[in-house]
Amino acid sequence: MKHYPASQIRNVALLGHSGSGKTSLAEAILYNTGTIERLGNSNDGTTVMDFDPEEQRRNISINTSVASCVYDDIIFNIIDTPGDFDFMGEVMQGLRVADTAIVIVDGRSGVSVGAEKSVRFIEKQGIPYAFFINKMDDDHADFNKILAEIHSEFGHEATTFQLPIKEDGKFVGFVNIIEKKAYRFEAKGKPKTCDIPEAMADIVDSTYDMIIEKVAESNDELLEKFFMEESFTIEEIRGGLTDSIRGGQIRPIFIGSSTENQGIHFLMENIRRYMPPSSEHEPISAITKDGEPIQLLPEEDGPLAAVVFKTIADPFVGRISFIRVYSGRLKNGSTVYNFDQDVEERVASLSTVVGKKQTSCDYIGPGDIGAITKLNETKTGDTLSNKDTPIKMHRIVFPEPALTMAIRPVKEGEEDKIVSGLNKLADEDPTFKIENNSETKQLVLSGMGELQLDVLKSKLKTKYKVEAELEPARVPYRETIRKKVKVQGKYKKQSGGHGQYGDVWVEFEPCDSDELVFEESVFGGAVPKSYFPAVEKGLQDAIQEGVLAGFPMVGLKATLVDGSYHDVDSSEMAFKSAARLAYRNGIPQADPILLEPVSSVEVRIPNDVMGDITGDLSQRRGRILGIEYKGNLGVIQAEVPTAEMLRYATDLRSMTQGRGWYTIAFARYEPAPQQIAERIIEARKAEEDN
Repeated sequence: MKHYPASQIRNVALLGHSGSGKTSLAEAILYNTGTIERLGNSNDGTTVMDFDPEEQRRNISINTSVASCVYDDIIFNIIDTPGDFDFMGEVMQGLRVADTAIVIVDGRSGVSVGAEKSVRFIEKQGIPYAFFINKMDDDHADFNKILAEIHSEFGHEATTFQLPIKEDGKFVGFVNIIEKKAYRFEAKGKPKTCDIPEAMADIVDSTYDMIIEKVAESNDELLEKFFMEESFTIEEIRGGLTDSIRGGQIRPIFIGSSTENQGIHFLMENIRRYMPPSSEHEPISAITKDGEPIQLLPEEDGPLAAVVFKTIADPFVGRISFIRVYSGRLKNGSTVYNFDQDVEERVASLSTVVGKKQTSCDYIGPGDIGAITKLNETKTGDTLSNKDTPIKMHRIVFPEPALTMAIRPVKEGEEDKIVSGLNKLADEDPTFKIENNSETKQLVLSGMGELQLDVLKSKLKTKYKVEAELEPARVPYRETIRKKVKVQGKYKKQSGGHGQYGDVWVEFEPCDSDELVFEESVFGGAVPKSYFPAVEKGLQDAIQEGVLAGFPMVGLKATLVDGSYHDVDSSEMAFKSAARLAYRNGIPQADPILLEPVSSVEVRIPNDVMGDITGDLSQRRGRILGIEYKGNLGVIQAEVPTAEMLRYATDLRSMTQGRGWYTIAFARYEPAPQQIAERIIEARKAEEDN
């Protein structure tokens, strides 16, 4: 296999709304480079990139996938990302290793929330990007409408490089604005030169003039030449475009149809010509084992530094770790050092990838992407380097889960299978969390949304042969008291021979601690000190269940003040039982109340739905703490009872058409309103009766 320097590598991420045509665009690029022999189709599950059974079953991309191909002696590493918001963690994995990005916009439906979010992610990453208006062959595609939307949403840095040629409403070709040449599509989408339609002459000239103005601003020499009204050479235009695109002053707009392979050659040529190679990636900041900062450059003789940006858990092959090398060479058969896990790993099988197909190679050079199978300890985000020059790069920051549901096996007794399977799937997807909640007695699964959780459930069945069901997660309520009481707990049992006797007087009162505060104030040896631990243990056991609905008791102080004992019949077990009796006798008299968890919530939404969202939060018994405006986005700080937020991920998406997102964290417990408390207590009793 031929190896390419970083200057001949383009790592290109494809982003956009679900259904906009990212995967079909990747398919067309692979077809045009001869990497595949025919164009697959997402709808019938025949594309190279969507090879996971779940993707083929649902006809959507779920995972970020990679394909390497060669175009005009340039390596294209195509990084195809999912469009559904439940899989934004996959998008972040893909962008972590991309040098440039293409945002796909549906030529029929226009700028969607997926495009908006894609641009936001890309700009946060700080890499150049372009737009590709797809599905221009559709009868309902409207270039002028989409162009206006792009300019309105993303500004006039978005610059048209092509204009569509239409005849009888059909997309038959395009005009290359930069060279003022027209092309008509022939068989298999290949363009053939033709005359520019007379009716388009004025719009071509005006669009060309706008590009020339932007080129002139790329450097002082061109600006001076522009003011002197001197013409630019094609080389000067291309040089100015290259600088402006890589500097972010220009965001090219391309057009075409990926399924018909129309306009794809032009897109590929412009990626090759204008989009930055791996050699121009900003120096990567990293640290050595001593904590010293280091700047990594894509040099073959530099220290080895590679990041694992994605992992696939294959039940048959094992872990497949996708890596990008930032410095040095990653060699097949070598031993590398994992800084994050502090272990050495052997690179036993190194390859380049095209979807699920792997081709063995002897090394991966700087700027390039590949895969390693069967790394035992390495996880997504880890850095691989040499033991004598250990290096650590920054990890991918994944979003926190927003939706929590309980998961249980269909067949009783298979809880361990679910946990084992999910732990393996966590290698693939770091955005979900699994917890065995001993308090609610549920296995709790938290993720980005319902689709992600449903996919995880399906993967458990297909990969690990365990069927599971999702159900609402129980809310972990608490109980506490509001007044002080003094009560007796006396345990006396005589059954012939040795009896049991324990007698305590305990004062219960509210306190600020979540844990039981136990003290003793016994005079005259009424209760021997040797039994104090037994009394405390009995109370610790008792507070696990409150008297209202069986929820744990918090904010309780218990003081042992008096009691009695028997020389023969008293025992630790008797005093533990006496303490539990005191708890059961006393707490109902201490004005017990139910506490509900309250969450701190930050919601980010478009300004035009601010009123709807604040109103909805108020209906959920939320308190708005503050509102801040950041451009077109509003940020709401609020506190909301956790029980009201269980399905908020789905509801917010519906209310904002996917444009809103939020973070949530536990804040504290507060007394539940009486009406709410009564409903919870009744539901708990009905549950116990069943």
